[in-house]
Amino acid sequence: MENRKTVLVTGGTGAVGICCILQLLQKGYDVKTTLRSIGKKNGVIEMLRTAGIAQPDHLQFIEADLTKDSNWNVAMKGCQYVLHIASPTHAGANLPEDETIRPAVEGTLRVLKAARDAGVKRVVMTSSFGAVGFSNKNPKTVTTESDWTDPDEKGLSVYEKSKVLAEKAAWDFIKKEGGDLELTVINPVAVFGPSLALSQSPSLGILKFLTDGSAKAIPNIPLNVVDIRDVADLHVRAMTNPNASGHRFIATADGEISMPEIAKLLKDSMPEIAKKVPVRTLPNWVLRIAALVNPQAKQSVALLTINRNVSNAKAKKVLGWQPIATKEEAILAAMESLVKYTSKK
Repeated sequence: MENRKTVLVTGGTGAVGICCILQLLQKGYDVKTTLRSIGKKNGVIEMLRTAGIAQPDHLQFIEADLTKDSNWNVAMKGCQYVLHIASPTHAGANLPEDETIRPAVEGTLRVLKAARDAGVKRVVMTSSFGAVGFSNKNPKTVTTESDWTDPDEKGLSVYEKSKVLAEKAAWDFIKKEGGDLELTVINPVAVFGPSLALSQSPSLGILKFLTDGSAKAIPNIPLNVVDIRDVADLHVRAMTNPNASGHRFIATADGEISMPEIAKLLKDSMPEIAKKVPVRTLPNWVLRIAALVNPQAKQSVALLTINRNVSNAKAKKVLGWQPIATKEEAILAAMESLVKYTSKK
């Protein structure tokens, strides 16, 4: 490819990050990726080999940490686009609120400032559906990109709150200090689909919870689901489409699925794996009582009330995006990966 474009992907060891790197290399881009420790480089190379790229000649590694200024100017040099996927903290991390929110906001601003100063054309930032739809409790409405989660929403996890505040800070920066830099944001729902390594993502944690015997009954929590390959595809489309600048895009497969429905799907499709999956559904009133003393149950109760009538029409219309996987296919692919990599341990 002549005049190859160069893309920086932050967080190359993460599940979404490595999937984006893979798709970019397959499409002929030169790719840089940041790692908090350069020692993790071989793990990225091994994941790419698993995906069929024997020698990633067009991939460069830079050690850079979202909590520090060093090396971000080096990472940005020569890049036309940035996919900002890395997060300084992850869902499920048991950290004090300030230690989660401050690094998320400051890390986002650090990346945007470095991109602006380096003359990057556009940053595509990975946010979360938690920044969009957690305050919409009306099931008669449709949740779209125009919705915002109230960061003070009752039952909102610290991680989701950090995503709201980091995204708001990003849009505010672009408006006031962004110069010519363009911003597009992707807001994925629960991400499933195949993995290139054993991931500790919350979505795989749901499947582990259902299948390892630790669950005695299943909370009747509804979810929206998306395949990780579709999330990566949406990032790449949003990177170059001239109509994507200044917009958010929800990444979700069509429809919703409840945790009891996921349990039934596993039992019907993978019975040998699903022997320990419970058949009993936990009544909502039990969960609400537990929420009075248990922070995790409190967050689960908040999930019961979220409107799950979520639209992906904007991504389809503006970017021509069409999910390759249904919610059921994404869940089963994730389960197959979990079995594959757990058996190798």
